[in-house]
Amino acid sequence: MLTIHAAPLVLPVGAAAVADGAVAVDGDRIAALGPYAEVAAAHPAARVRRWPGLLTPGLRQDRARELLTRCYHPDPREADELGELPLWGDQFERLAAEMDTTRRAGSVRRGLQRMLRHGTTHLAGPFGADDPALRTAVARSGLVVRIGPSPVPAREGVPDLDPFAAGGDLARTAHGPLTVGGRADLAVFDVPDEAALYGGGPRPCVATVLAGRLVHRAR
Repeated sequence: MLTIHAAPLVLPVGAAAVADGAVAVDGDRIAALGPYAEVAAAHPAARVRRWPGLLTPGLRQDRARELLTRCYHPDPREADELGELPLWGDQFERLAAEMDTTRRAGSVRRGLQRMLRHGTTHLAGPFGADDPALRTAVARSGLVVRIGPSPVPAREGVPDLDPFAAGGDLARTAHGPLTVGGRADLAVFDVPDEAALYGGGPRPCVATVLAGRLVHRAR
């Protein structure tokens, strides 16, 4: 079924913002993009999902390999002992010394799920042939591996699940522009405008669409 994702503001990247905009998705492709009234009129039988805030292309996580191989993502049942944030550095090394294959695989799976909750649809690769279990987990997640230099300068220190934490703007953090005929990888943030995506304020991701599938929904 064709689905229309509508939001008060659509930021396609590389084209003008669309107030009261919409993206029509047919399968894994974008069928239409523009003002909601026009998109809805062209596709009257489509299911409509209305989101708050702004709709953007899905984001690219440049530090995916570190987040998946050098961090431990606690199970919710471990929250009282380990917290909810990724464990890095000495904390990770202590856990890694006694971590079996099953526990490591669970951490990778949770890490991928949590990336989706931040609007991530693409990961910076490659994921080497030396770790087939990792490559399999990434492939099963549906996230796209993108190989090539990032437009955002590399940062050291603790990696963050939020792609915007690297300091790039939307144009440099998005996987690419939204275009008719292109793959439907979208993110929706409950913020009033693009400026609210940057800085230290909250930028809750309320939905992530991966190849046309709604894979994260916060409300």
